[in-house]
Amino acid sequence: MRLADCIGRIIDSCYIRPWSLILPRKVFRYGVCGGVNMLLDIIWYYIIYHYVISMQYINLGFIVISPHVAALIIVFPITFLTGFWLNRNVAFRVTEFGQGKQLIRYALTVVGSILLNYVCIKFFVETCAIWATPAKALTTIISVAYSYLAGRYFTFVKR
Repeated sequence: MRLADCIGRIIDSCYIRPWSLILPRKVFRYGVCGGVNMLLDIIWYYIIYHYVISMQYINLGFIVISPHVAALIIVFPITFLTGFWLNRNVAFRVTEFGQGKQLIRYALTVVGSILLNYVCIKFFVETCAIWATPAKALTTIISVAYSYLAGRYFTFVKR
C-alpha cells in the first residue's frame, strides 16, 4: 500500500461526527493535510532556527540575513514540497495529470496566497482600522478559502 493511501485512511478514520455532518470529505482531508503541513513547518522552523542556524546572523558578503528570516528561507521549500505532495496525493488525489504542470500551478497558487495575505492584512489594518490579530484571523480565513478553491479548481483539476 502506498504511503498516500495509508495517510488517507488514517485521515478518513477521523472523519466522524461532527466533521462528517458539516464538511465534505475532500474539505476535511484538505484541512487535515494543511494542518499537518503547518505543524511540520513550525517544527522544521524551530529545528533550523535553533540547531542549524543557531540563532546567528548569516553574512553572505553582500547581505546579512537575520536568523529568523534565514530559517524562514530554508524551511519554505521543504513545506512547499510537502504541502504539494499532501495536496496532490492525499487531499485531492489527482495523479493522472502531469506532476510538473501541477507543481507550477501550485507555485502560482502559493504566490497568489502570499499576495492575498499581504493585501488583506494591509487592507484590514490600515483601511478598515481593525486590530492586527483579528485582521490576521480574517486574512487567514480568506487565504484558506482561496487556497482550497485554487487547489480544487485550478491546481489539482481532473482532466
